[in-house]
Amino acid sequence: MVLPVKVSLSGTTYLAHTCDLNRRGARIGGLRSLLQPGETVCLQRGSKKANFKVVWIQQLDTNEVQVGLQAQDLQANFWGIDLSTHENENKNKVDALMALFGKNS
Repeated sequence: MVLPVKVSLSGTTYLAHTCDLNRRGARIGGLRSLLQPGETVCLQRGSKKANFKVVWIQQLDTNEVQVGLQAQDLQANFWGIDLSTHENENKNKVDALMALFGKNS
């Protein structure tokens, strides 16, 4: 599910979007800045903010990066949508990506 988000790191904010998401994390696309695994970023969706850990990074092009993020603290309805119908499908996608990059979610 594609949702607009803001990603903040070291005082700089980037506009990005979700590619896949669930209550525990998300795959974020549209980033131009290279992040590092293990870094903590602040994600903002509407008025809600939460910290996420960068689990993996994939350089898609010279100007686009996707990252796998894992929530540091679970928040009720952080994404602002009902995930119950999408969560199992998206959990499988995120878990497959985490396994592909050798990380456990």
